[in-house]
Amino acid sequence: MSNTAWENLVRKQLKTEDIYSVLTKENLEGIVVKPFYDGINTPLVNLPKVEENTHLVAKYHESLEEDVFAFLLDHNVENLAQKTIFIDDIDLAGHISPKEEDQYFSLIDVFDEKEAVINDQLVKELLAKQFRRNICVDISLHQNAGAAMYQQLGIALAKTKELIEVYGPEILNKLIFRIAIGGNYFFEMAKLRAFKLVFNELSKEYSVDEIPYIFAETSLRNKAVSDNENNLIRSTLELASAMIGGADAVFSNNYLVDRTTENSEEISFKQQIVLAYESIINVFEDASNGSYFVEDITRQIAEKSWTYFLEIEEAGGYLELLKSGTIQKQIYNHALEEQKWVENGKIKLIGVNLYPKLEAKKAAEDMYNESEIKPVRWAQMFE
Repeated sequence: MSNTAWENLVRKQLKTEDIYSVLTKENLEGIVVKPFYDGINTPLVNLPKVEENTHLVAKYHESLEEDVFAFLLDHNVENLAQKTIFIDDIDLAGHISPKEEDQYFSLIDVFDEKEAVINDQLVKELLAKQFRRNICVDISLHQNAGAAMYQQLGIALAKTKELIEVYGPEILNKLIFRIAIGGNYFFEMAKLRAFKLVFNELSKEYSVDEIPYIFAETSLRNKAVSDNENNLIRSTLELASAMIGGADAVFSNNYLVDRTTENSEEISFKQQIVLAYESIINVFEDASNGSYFVEDITRQIAEKSWTYFLEIEEAGGYLELLKSGTIQKQIYNHALEEQKWVENGKIKLIGVNLYPKLEAKKAAEDMYNESEIKPVRWAQMFE
């Protein structure tokens, strides 16, 4: 079908001649999105997922032990044979001695963002462990602080480069990337796919051919204290983005923002079960491959991320820019603009800024600190 035929069909469906003003939408990522697609200029090389399907990760409860294959632990649990274990506690990681290398993964960030250093002692202790993936590069903080997608991925590459410079390129296959997934459904799919592309490109600079191991979790940024059911819907879509985008493991943060119950943790995990076994979206390798839209935005996010990474490197590297406050200020600027979109209703959250229960109480500028990378939820403006 020709472009003209597509345009005529769209005009008929929308009942307007001015289809571009209706279908063209702004975004804060600087990504060009066409009203419709009939192809892409440069097809991307397909990068398959590392695992055959996505690990579904639950917080450990004894009641789940028989049924759940992958657990997130913050305390010691004996005799978890045949399980995949993600360690999220620095003390636990310090004294645990796994017998099976393939069983254990560390989710402990080795970067001290406030002091702008790598915790060298922690890195060496973790590398001495018989873990499948020892060193976590955590950029979930940056997403929850309001960083743009290209900033998140560029920072992940820059942190990787810092580790390579200290510990050598052999550390590349020891890394696990902890990434938060927001509510921009197709963009978040593309973010994970783009990260595989740019990380693979970086690894080739060191004569290896690595694809990153990605632990994806639901974002805190778009959740609200008083809208639990909406939180549940949003996090379900985020999990779907992560699975389709090719995350190796997914975890759903509790949909109750200000508290947790055993029931809410169970429901949070069962979101993953429904998606995996009723929607069966985690059994396909790179399910979005071939979608003109996803392929195009994947390419753009990858290019912008790589450019940002090079800018960081040319300016002295991630840690140097942290010390100077440059990274914090860049994230602050994007987060503030994003918050004002929420305030103005350009980003819509039902029950928060769309059909709100309360009037806005806080100014956007009062919610953020330009010298600190810290999580901020959009809804805090209205709570």
